[in-house]
Amino acid sequence: MVDSNLNKEHLVTVVSEDHETPCWGCGLRLPHPPNAPVFKCGWCGAITDKYESKCDHKNYWWRHVRDRCFVCVLIGFILFVICGGVWAVYPVIFSISFFCGIFHLTITGILSITTVLLFTLTALRSAGTPPLIEWGGYPAVGKKQLENYTFCHYCSKPKSPRTHHCRTCGICVLDMDHHCPFVSAHYL
Repeated sequence: MVDSNLNKEHLVTVVSEDHETPCWGCGLRLPHPPNAPVFKCGWCGAITDKYESKCDHKNYWWRHVRDRCFVCVLIGFILFVICGGVWAVYPVIFSISFFCGIFHLTITGILSITTVLLFTLTALRSAGTPPLIEWGGYPAVGKKQLENYTFCHYCSKPKSPRTHHCRTCGICVLDMDHHCPFVSAHYL
């Protein structure tokens, strides 16, 4: 008899109001244990970290300029190699025949322009942003709509699972492992 009363007593948990935190996804106030730094909303599925603070962007400008300068140096190196190769081969090709020289220069020009243009587009364009989803209010968010989403304090937006914030680009990127300075892209 005493054991059954003790078991029932251990099943009851009381959470005071000071241990309620609003979910960032749907806005519902959620009770949680006082020592739990991370909790998941039962309605929308969003994960809230109550101790994570707002981050600053003080190094964003420097990283952005540094990567752009590095890409410009790489473009200069690519052009140096292409022009050096054309300059070294130019007399040999034109000594064979004039038609062979013009054909070689045309093909080399097309491939060189394509290489530099595609590298520049790859290096200077964004890798892409996660999709925009509604959040922040109970009517806007459906049940389990934000399952395992977390909140990015840099972007002030939800980020999906396996998404990480790139501080160099200033955006969240899906499946990002690191930011590559050679092409300013993200790889896993």
